[in-house]
Amino acid sequence: MTAESAQKPRERYRAQVRDEVKKHAWEQIASNGVTALSLNAIAKEMGMTGPALYRYFAGRDELITALIRDAYRSLADTVRAAHEPGITAAGLAAVIREWALADPQRYMLIYGTPVPGYQAPDDITAISDEILAVLLQVCARESDGEPKTPFDVVLGMNRGWAGALPASSPTVHRALSFWTRVQGVLSLELAGHLTPLGFDPGLLLAEEVAEL
Repeated sequence: MTAESAQKPRERYRAQVRDEVKKHAWEQIASNGVTALSLNAIAKEMGMTGPALYRYFAGRDELITALIRDAYRSLADTVRAAHEPGITAAGLAAVIREWALADPQRYMLIYGTPVPGYQAPDDITAISDEILAVLLQVCARESDGEPKTPFDVVLGMNRGWAGALPASSPTVHRALSFWTRVQGVLSLELAGHLTPLGFDPGLLLAEEVAEL
């Protein structure tokens, strides 16, 4: 057996353990919130010692980063998959809402209250820019007289999803308005604040986007 072939089973085992750790982490977050996340508690659930678990995640922040990266990657892939020539801003809003409702904890981790003392690395910002780049494209198609900035050009710019057009551009204004309205409705819905009102949050979201 070569050193390379021996390494592959170890890499697979490491990936499996990391996935199991993340699974337990999501369960903790669902029960007690992200601030209560404990690697030692996860290690106990998995029948491991704390030091053994730290071989897979160096600390709480590294685990949170992995969870946030997975969440952003999932949403970015979902939004990009929905980015077809005929999709409207309303259609994109519905796609984002469906993704959020499928796993509210995942949504709240990336768009809810910031984790005290935690700073996300730059590569996560790059993933979130993919989502906003799609939004910019959709809004550009619905804005008369705006240049249609290619998707790959937007992604190729440094934080360029908004920089691809002037800040005063109707497309940028519409994109920002769309984003704030979608996040506002979803945050209220997932927190349960809209439930007592007795109406369909999906219709509210559609009306908010239609106003744009």
